[in-house]
Formats: sequence, structure tokens, C-alpha cells
Amino acid sequence: MRPDDSDAGGAAPGANGDDSESSERAGRTDRREKILGIIETARAKQGKFKDTQITMSHGAGGKATQSLIEGLLVPAFDNEQLAPLGDAGAFDADHTGLAMTMDSFVVSPLRFPGGSIGDLAVNGTVNDLAVSGAKPLALTLALILEEGLDTDILRYEIAAVAAAAATAGVNVISGDTKVVERGLADSLYMCTAGVGMRDPRATLSTRALRPGDRAIVSGSIGEHGTAIMLARGEFELDADIESDTCSLWPVVDALLEEVGPDLRCMRDATRGGVASVMNELARASSVAMVVRERDVPVDPTVAGASDILGIDPMYVANEGKLVAFVAPEASERAVQTLRSMPGCERAAEIGEVTDERAGLVIMETAFGGKRTVDLLVGDPLPRIC
Repeated sequence: MRPDDSDAGGAAPGANGDDSESSERAGRTDRREKILGIIETARAKQGKFKDTQITMSHGAGGKATQSLIEGLLVPAFDNEQLAPLGDAGAFDADHTGLAMTMDSFVVSPLRFPGGSIGDLAVNGTVNDLAVSGAKPLALTLALILEEGLDTDILRYEIAAVAAAAATAGVNVISGDTKVVERGLADSLYMCTAGVGMRDPRATLSTRALRPGDRAIVSGSIGEHGTAIMLARGEFELDADIESDTCSLWPVVDALLEEVGPDLRCMRDATRGGVASVMNELARASSVAMVVRERDVPVDPTVAGASDILGIDPMYVANEGKLVAFVAPEASERAVQTLRSMPGCERAAEIGEVTDERAGLVIMETAFGGKRTVDLLVGDPLPRIC
């Protein structure tokens, strides 16, 4: 008898095996659905701040940061401008729509391939305004200087601030300087605040995402964080990677002009990278997202360095890339508009918004599987901005 033959009145050999395999698949699907359900329920809850000490993780843009913001800061300063938790707060003054943001920069080392703390301080702040739909107008600058700082270093960084501000089209109109004792500031910290005028073409909100919307990144990801990591000399890797730090207002301006009414929301993917941005917005809009790993643009050198170090580029910081969410009919135009801008030649649609599991981000892997892209836990790359 051949292996595929069977008795007339009996089941074919292998039928029970097929049933067993089907049962196993069903069991795996059941377990996966239960796990996803637990995660979905947990994501819907507001973060609670229960930690007894601050750790480096609280500044990494992941779960610890979320618990600090939602569990301590938001309840303390509860107001309608803060509630959306965008990159900048919107307000009106004499019938003029404005936005305001601020940031602190403690990057180590102070200089790195592609930039330094000076231009980072300017670009990081104007970008928070830009992705909030506001044209940057002016900045303030506060310096925290450590006793013993070489004044040539200070001169270099002030020149970097001035050059970056000129490129971004803003003036530094006020500031402050403090000096602390030797050993208390790692040479130099900078704090910047920025104000911008809200663009009437922008109707952006962290709560505006809808099923079917497309997720777009403005270029290859992970370059800033990788450049900082390698600049520290802690790893024996020789790679030519530069930070992508730059002003994003020209990019935002072009997007608003081309797809303004169809542009739902934008974020610059700094601490915690693209993964954190997508998680934060999925939660804010009570939607889910699917990301296609094969479509995420990553420079081969960044991918290689990340693979060697066991770091996912989706979590690595950027300082000149944004994530935009647009209506499906505007996606192709948005991508083409981005690709026409300097530094955005590798812009790509990387996924879409769904309504399957609110708050979850699912990655369709290059190998055909699926995995949950969670918020960052811990701080794999401290002091990157």
C-alpha cells in the first residue's frame, strides 16, 4: 500500500495529524489573542508614578518617562493646553495662534559627527514647533556652565548656536547663564525655549488618527543615536555615521502646502525613536498601528552597528526626521513631496492605522511573522540629546 492509500471505511493516515496541527495553530492564536488583550487593557490605563528614585530610564522616552509624565507632571499642571501631550503647547494671544516649547540638552560628548550640542539645542527646539504646525519665530537660551570649562569650547558652541539659528530663521532673543561647581555639570548643559506662530494650513492633533491613515517617515532612521554612541568610543566599531540634526521647518512647510488638510499629526522621532512616537500616538488616538519592517528605511551602516550591539533602530533617536500620519489618499503625494526635500530622499510609507487593538503597534517582520513593538524599557543609549 502506498503511503497516501487508505482503507475504504477508515480515515486516511495523516488526517489525525492534520487535526492536531490545526488544534495547535488554534491554540497559539488563542494564546496570542489573550496576550494582546492583556496588553491592550494595560495600555488603556493612565500611567502611575510609583518609583522611589529617578533613574536614567526616566529620560529615555519609554515606559519610565511615560509614568513620570502621566503619573506626576500632568496631574500637577492639569490644563487644556498640556492635555494633548504634543511636542509644543498651543495657545492664543490677541487672536494670534501661537505655540511654545522648551527642551534641555545634556548630550555627551559635546561634539559628535554631524553636529554638536549647540546646533542640537536649536534644531531640537525649532523641530518641536515645526511638527506641531507652527513656524518657529524666536528662541531663548540658558547655559549651565561647569567651573573649569575651557572657554574655547564655549565659544565654539555659541558659534554653533548662532549658525543653526540663522539657518532655521530664528533669533535668540533672551537667555540666562549659571555656573556650577566643578564636577556638577559635565562641562556644559543648554536649555532652550521656543515660540512659533501656528500655521493656518495645519489642523494637527495627537488624537486625530483614524483607521486607514498611513504612517510615513521622512528618511532613514537611527543615525543620530548611533553617531553619538560611536563617538563615545565605548565600542570597537569603525563606521562612518553622522547625526541627522537639522531644522525640519522647510520639510513641514512643504508637507502643509501639498497635503495640509489630509495631514493628521506629526512628531519628530527623538528619544525612543520611531517606535516610541508610534506607541504614543496609537495610545493618544485609541487606535492600533501596523508597521512593515521591510519598508522602514535604515542605512546599512546603522543597521549593521545596531545588529552588532543588539539594538533595534526603531528605538534609536533621530534629530532630523519626522513621522507623519496622513489620510490614505494623500500618502503618495506626501512621500513624493518629502523625497523632493534635501535629506528626505529616502522618505517612505511604513505602515497604517487600524482599529484592531487600541494602543498596540504591531510589526510585520521581514521574515513574515508579527511582533509587538512596545514602548522602550530601560535606556540603551543614555545622554543622546
